[in-house]
Amino acid sequence: MTTGTRNVATRNSVRVRGLTRSFGERTVLDGVDLDIAPGEFVALLGASGSGKSTLLRALAGLDGEGSGEIDVPAKRAVVYQEHRLLPWSRVWDNVVLGLRGRNLRARAEDALAEVGLAARADAWPLTLSGGESQRVALARALVRTPDLLLLDEPFGALDALTRLNAQALVADLWAEHRPAVLLVTHDVEEALLLADRALLLADGRIAREYAVDLPRPRSMDDPRFVALRRDLLAGLGVRAATTTNARETL
Repeated sequence: MTTGTRNVATRNSVRVRGLTRSFGERTVLDGVDLDIAPGEFVALLGASGSGKSTLLRALAGLDGEGSGEIDVPAKRAVVYQEHRLLPWSRVWDNVVLGLRGRNLRARAEDALAEVGLAARADAWPLTLSGGESQRVALARALVRTPDLLLLDEPFGALDALTRLNAQALVADLWAEHRPAVLLVTHDVEEALLLADRALLLADGRIAREYAVDLPRPRSMDDPRFVALRRDLLAGLGVRAATTTNARETL
């Protein structure tokens, strides 16, 4: 049975039931159930190879080879770890790549202004820094006004300071536009800084769920943040002795 990805309006922006995906003899997703409410920010964590990106690709409609039921909004956008900008097109052209209609330049400039790059609309991608390139990728997602934003480790290639700034930008953009978000990440602190819920994917299923009921903006020094971080790391199998490091990734 092929996965049925349907673009429908439901109580949830995302509704997944029994999603199974195998590659040869290896089953990566084994009956995954998942709900994401409209406007909810969800982080998905798990060991490398646990199927996080496979699940995201299924939600994006990029992999229909599994079985199960997937209901998602028609308007969705994906931001990857690699910015995937076309080097032969100006920045603003990259932002509206694939779109049709009037005032594309103006729409691109508005999206670039939201990510702080209004002055770089006519730049070539190769002149951008890594952080700027990822902001263009975010602008490219925003200009599509998605109801579901899928983020596949979008900050993984950035240095520590640029990553923190990018996380803050995503938090601000989410607060402004309120799409449902699924963030795939290896960074525990990133998940807790951004998400309403953190989900642990293990053995092909959602194994644990952690509610992140903390006021925004969040402080990593908040005792409740520290406690959640400790619990999430324990769920991921990280020994307690290592949980005092400033930042934890898997």
